[in-house]
Amino acid sequence: MDQQRPFSSLLHNWISLAGIPLALFGFVVGLTLILIDLNTPFASPYLGIFTYMVVPVILVAGLCLTLVGVLRERRRRRTGRASRPGLPIIDLNNRRQFGAFIAVVVISLLFLALSAVGAYRAYHFTESVTFCGLTCHEVMEPEHTAYRDSPHASVLCAACHIGSGADWFVKSKLSGVRQVFATLANSYHRPIDTPLANLRPAEETCHTCHWPEKFFGAVGRSWTYYKSDDANSPWTIRMLIKVGGGDPRHGPVQGIHWHMNIANKVEYIAADGDRQVIPWVRVTDAAGKVTIYQTQEEQQRLGAEAVAAAQVRRMDCMDCHNRPSHQYAAPSRALDLQLALGNIDPALPAIKRNAAELLVGQYATRDDALASIRQGLLEAYPEGGDAVERSVAEVQRIYARSLFPRMKVDWRVYPDHIGHMITPGCFRCHDGQHVSEDGQPVTRECDACHTILAQGPGSETGDMSARGLSFQHPDEDVGDAWQEMRCDECHTGAPY
Repeated sequence: MDQQRPFSSLLHNWISLAGIPLALFGFVVGLTLILIDLNTPFASPYLGIFTYMVVPVILVAGLCLTLVGVLRERRRRRTGRASRPGLPIIDLNNRRQFGAFIAVVVISLLFLALSAVGAYRAYHFTESVTFCGLTCHEVMEPEHTAYRDSPHASVLCAACHIGSGADWFVKSKLSGVRQVFATLANSYHRPIDTPLANLRPAEETCHTCHWPEKFFGAVGRSWTYYKSDDANSPWTIRMLIKVGGGDPRHGPVQGIHWHMNIANKVEYIAADGDRQVIPWVRVTDAAGKVTIYQTQEEQQRLGAEAVAAAQVRRMDCMDCHNRPSHQYAAPSRALDLQLALGNIDPALPAIKRNAAELLVGQYATRDDALASIRQGLLEAYPEGGDAVERSVAEVQRIYARSLFPRMKVDWRVYPDHIGHMITPGCFRCHDGQHVSEDGQPVTRECDACHTILAQGPGSETGDMSARGLSFQHPDEDVGDAWQEMRCDECHTGAPY
């Protein structure tokens, strides 16, 4: 009898008997969940984690326990502590052994097939937005919320943060393991650091969809701003943004995308980790001419030794479009948009000022903030009504989309380098203070990047000028001071 079923007898030990039901449980549950996933993609990240991470561990643990028990039992018998013989050669002429052999082969093939399907699905699950944005809900809530409202909301997180290729995939997974431990140990930074140093080059991510060589011409834009006065006075600017390009085959080599690595190469040294302070710039044009611009600010100016020791970065898309998918709107800009759309009633006296002051208040939690916003606005407008209720709801939505007290995230933590209204942006180099060796400054002229077609009070401006207008500041008290200052020195995004 023992000769006919020697292997099954090796399973007669407590270790294997514990491993077999564990493996069967993992197999049945995993198979069921995989079949469900194949027909209905998971909406919950936690169910996906259980299916492709927890259940496989249970299954493998059960199989390992079973194998350990078999090997231990076999070794015990070989040492003479049992009379049972070792494993003989399988006799396929024996119907019982042949049936057992076929069963083992079928189960093994089925297990390998399910393992392949599970591994494939697990790979795609870990690359999904659900996994990236919702698994660690509190940690990634700001990034996921901003991502959903971004122009790239239909692009997978991994397409930009990882891209193609095995090397970056491995790097991302190793980094992910470190982040998991940081989350479990509650040792992660609040707010999460922007991955500037280890971000994949834009040529390997952005350029898979965008084609800089084809950029040319200008793009029309219109903004309506509202003053923080009692009347919420509107001021509208309509302009052409000179997108331009660097490929003469598709348009003039000019405009904003002149900076791209097409015909020209722009390199710089940043004095801070956020790349907001740039004291040194080197430009190499299509003919190979090299021009170096240095800031005239004595405290920031770099000597020859400092330049030689510094890290020189070649400018790419991310140096301006640094928040392509995770933009946190400043209160003043978010309120301007909703006032212009009518979601916040501009007829409510000083609604922009009152709402902005409530948005930038110090709150321990989001619930506290939403409750304070509602209470504050209802106290400011005791007459109530539909207009007040709609405005309250919209101001609360602005807070929920852009400010996250638990993670200490707001527009100031993650500055957006596009433009120059609230952050230095373009003025990091185009401030009139960066001068070449022959005395030529990097231009600060408004019409270098945009042409103002119309401007003035009201939600819609009147006459337009195709030749362009000189900028007129909405606040007459400012006078010409704006010509010597950066916009962000006054416009911080908070009440002003």
